[in-house]
Amino acid sequence: MAKGQPFSVRLDEETEKLVEAEARRTRRSKSAVVEALTEEAARARRFPGIAFRGDDARRRAWVIGTGLDVWEIAQMVEDFDSTKKLVAETQLTPAQVRLALAYRDAYSAEVDEAIADNRRPLEELRALFPFIEVVEA
Repeated sequence: MAKGQPFSVRLDEETEKLVEAEARRTRRSKSAVVEALTEEAARARRFPGIAFRGDDARRRAWVIGTGLDVWEIAQMVEDFDSTKKLVAETQLTPAQVRLALAYRDAYSAEVDEAIADNRRPLEELRALFPFIEVVEA
């Protein structure tokens, strides 16, 4: 992704300490930390009801109140073949599904990658993780 023009920002002392601590913890620069936090905050404001969770390397969007990541809801819509059917057969509300799909539309590469990762063939998973036991339903 292309970077924008540099600019400077002055943080209050407490915020500066928090950014420095996060930079040390994650072994990233303060600029990288501020950029990541800004991106998440902007997305959360653009899509009220979306929050982020997970470790630093795999932060992911989820729909507050559902316990489900956006990609999980998007995959469920595909699997149910219908938003109406999904809402009828789960505890998801139409608004929650609309929110997840709107986020998916805005960040489709991110969501599509998570769905593809989840749908890897069983043989691939066994090759990658030979120590796991797969229980077939």
